Amino acid sequence: MIPPSNMVLLLVLPVTAAQIIPGSCSGCGPLPLPLLAGLVAADAMVSLLIVVVVFMCASPRDRHTQEDGKVYINMPGRG
Repeated sequence: MIPPSNMVLLLVLPVTAAQIIPGSCSGCGPLPLPLLAGLVAADAMVSLLIVVVVFMCASPRDRHTQEDGKVYINMPGRG
């Protein structure tokens, strides 16, 4: 359920978006193609780096403890 304060924001958002005049960006200019390509490439590299770091942190590691060689009477799978 959406809290009441966020519901008001969601209802007002389309009204404010409709009041913006198209092309009313002051000081905006077209981005050069090399700059745009560099931004997209940098974004892709950072996203890939985040995926690799999350994968490495979340992957299970083969950890052997010192107790792996012990035989437990009540644990049939351990010996």
